[in-house]
Amino acid sequence: MTGTATRYLYLARHGEASADETTLTERGRRQASLLGERLRSTPLSAIHHGPLPRARQTAQLISAQLGDVPLHPSEPAGDYVPHLPAKEELPPDAADAMLGFLARVPAEERDRGPALAREALAEFTGPVDGDRPRHELVVTHNFLIGWLVRAALDAPEWRWMGLDHGNAALTVIRYAPGRPSSVLVHNDMRHLPSELRWTGFPPELHI
Repeated sequence: MTGTATRYLYLARHGEASADETTLTERGRRQASLLGERLRSTPLSAIHHGPLPRARQTAQLISAQLGDVPLHPSEPAGDYVPHLPAKEELPPDAADAMLGFLARVPAEERDRGPALAREALAEFTGPVDGDRPRHELVVTHNFLIGWLVRAALDAPEWRWMGLDHGNAALTVIRYAPGRPSSVLVHNDMRHLPSELRWTGFPPELHI
């Protein structure tokens, strides 16, 4: 009988994008390359990435630092709202602001998001078949990283909101057989010089 082994899921938000989000900025390209350099010693077996240009280009620049790790486009790794909370799910003092934010997200990202989020959980989380650990990278967007971290911590479904991630920051989750999932690293930017950190955050949240 085939056993199960540990999955190490590496999550990275895309590099800094241009104002129209059609490409990476020069800063974004540097961020992606530096993340690839950091991951050179990691035994990655695959790089999954969302279909939008900023995620695809980030994955390609990371891949250029890693040699023969295959790239896999993935719709569940895209940019969408993973869960649309009802008002009663949310903290009463923040519910109106949170729902107002979600109302500004394009309808397609809201309507298709929950189904894609379920696909992402099925595709990217949990132990893997076999007897060897698997290391995989998903280059994606802020919302999905928050959704997967929330799921790893068994937090309420609405709690993907409020988990923010810098461009090209690294998060790592471990899924070991017979053990709770564990967030090993979250929003780590130590591979980036100070001038490339905290992009993707409003200025008041720069630390």
